[in-house]
Amino acid sequence: MKTKSIKYIIAAGLLCCGLSTTLSSCSDVLDEQPRSQFDPTFFTTKTGIEGGLTALYAHLRYLYGEGYLLNMYETGTDEYTYAQSADDNFKSADLSGAGVLNASTSRGDRLWNRAFTYINTASGVIENGENAGIDASLLAEAYFFRAFDYFLLVQTFGGVPLDLGAGPLKFNTSPVRVSERNTVADVYTKCIFPDLEKAVADLPVSPRLPGTATKNLARLYLSKAYLTYAWWLENPKNIPTYPECTRNSAEAATYFQKAYNTAIEAINNPTPYALQPTFYDVNLAQNDRNSEIMLVADHDENEKYGNGGSGYGWGSGNAPENFAYWMETWNYTELKAKAASGADINPVQREAVQALGRPWTRMAAIADNFMEGGAWNDAVKTIDSRYDATFTLRYHTNFAKAGSAEEYVLGANGMKIYPNDVFFSWVPESEDSKIDYTVTEGNGNGNLGLGVMEGRPDFVVAVNHISRKKYPINWKIGMYRTDNNGGLGSPNGGSPRPWSIAKFSEFYLIAAEAAVKGAAVSGSWTARELVNVLRARAGKQTFNQNDNVAVNIDNSKAMTDATPGEITIDFILDERMREFWGEGYRWFDLVRTQTWNEKAGKYRIAGSGYTDKDLETVTRTINPGHYLRPIPQTQIDGLIMEDAAKKAYQNPEYQN
Repeated sequence: MKTKSIKYIIAAGLLCCGLSTTLSSCSDVLDEQPRSQFDPTFFTTKTGIEGGLTALYAHLRYLYGEGYLLNMYETGTDEYTYAQSADDNFKSADLSGAGVLNASTSRGDRLWNRAFTYINTASGVIENGENAGIDASLLAEAYFFRAFDYFLLVQTFGGVPLDLGAGPLKFNTSPVRVSERNTVADVYTKCIFPDLEKAVADLPVSPRLPGTATKNLARLYLSKAYLTYAWWLENPKNIPTYPECTRNSAEAATYFQKAYNTAIEAINNPTPYALQPTFYDVNLAQNDRNSEIMLVADHDENEKYGNGGSGYGWGSGNAPENFAYWMETWNYTELKAKAASGADINPVQREAVQALGRPWTRMAAIADNFMEGGAWNDAVKTIDSRYDATFTLRYHTNFAKAGSAEEYVLGANGMKIYPNDVFFSWVPESEDSKIDYTVTEGNGNGNLGLGVMEGRPDFVVAVNHISRKKYPINWKIGMYRTDNNGGLGSPNGGSPRPWSIAKFSEFYLIAAEAAVKGAAVSGSWTARELVNVLRARAGKQTFNQNDNVAVNIDNSKAMTDATPGEITIDFILDERMREFWGEGYRWFDLVRTQTWNEKAGKYRIAGSGYTDKDLETVTRTINPGHYLRPIPQTQIDGLIMEDAAKKAYQNPEYQN
């Protein structure tokens, strides 16, 4: 689907009026309408207001598709650990002793240094919009984004400043070097809730332009904010907050109910959104910007500024490129084969397709999830299409696309593998006993630890041997181009795909979670029925992306029959993993439900060597104080305050 979205026009000077102690620079901000100078009075014009609003959409590209920020919300969870080529950015986030997480190593700077700038832009739009003749429905977009950024900040760091120098939630035009953090309760009740409630009231039902904010988009974040605040109030595991403040756990029930009611209102009145017929359809690159996707960080290979002006030929690994998928991609190009001529070639090469792309081997999927007891266990794999539509499990040869004239390569058991056939596969844990990992002569892959199965031409590894060196790729977020022209294309750049930020499907899981926490249900919308809407869809499959073949499978009854009669938070967390694997949801989910240490305190994975296949148990140190990320050191250093005040500004776990 090729829908032209909003054109990004950012007035760079206006964006410099945020929290100056973030020390962020405007030198890399898009400027599609060059001007000689800017000053805050520009916000008093209709053109300035509209430019500020457009900037709020453009800033999403600095957060989503940003590989190091994705690392912060995935590495260290029960989905991902650091991979073989990881540096300290990833090892520190893992909390397993390979690195040390502190104010300098945490990549929270990628959020902190951007969010306040755009919060201030939103406040400028809000304060000046009415006088500039801007309609309330348009101003509601600024209210939405101010709450959006504050919601990210408060979940990540705890209480954050509402006063950027001119007063709470006021547009600031004078740089300041002092700051005071508000409490978590303040941020929710004084900004996030009222801003989102106003956005729900004033935003249109349908977007004014493709991709702009709507009532239901605001409802999604409002329901999620209610849910998160309810957990924070209840505080079942006694996780500390900062700055310290009292919490009335008796109020939690009210917010769980609000979360449920808000989500159900959207489910019952979905316009203009709708669930896609299959999970594959949700994440297929050719179907980007479909009816289920409510908000994206936009990119377009045909738009000059669709990647921040840096092009797509060779990626720099910096925002606003969409390069996050690199991190979850292992170096499959190290596969070797003997060709028909006897030459050694790489049968699977870098290609600009959704299943492959540029490998960086920074984040490795944790093996436990694919084994007995995991969310992707063998029983799930047989009936849940989300497994096929989440991971690259089979690697097809593409040497012909690279210009090779070889007729075939030799695969397992000396069998011939032709162009586009499968060369390597991940197979279920139950198949492991049938695999011979010792047969290496002549296959060219003994150094990669691959195995063979009788009668199969493809090399195989069972998922219970996932290692830091090789693991299933996250197919959902892979790149896609339309200009490969029968070749390998340009696989080394950022992806020209939009990054999906918000999905209509999440309403069902938000409402189900609130119901499990005691919210009174409406009609038939029990937790089980809500979850089963997504599980029924997960049982339907019209295309197998790993085999690249159309199918007609309906396991929806088997999926819903397998749903337990009593839904638990653990079950919902498994469903959230299956719906949103590797997209940056997981740390928020585990922190919100206070299950991070329980779910991710230990994990299993094989080592970083080519032939490592035996799982090692790794223990993480996840302290209660880790439930908040450190305030970036650049922020602390930029403050002109007494040393004691600067120390107190930092979250307690990281004050030493």
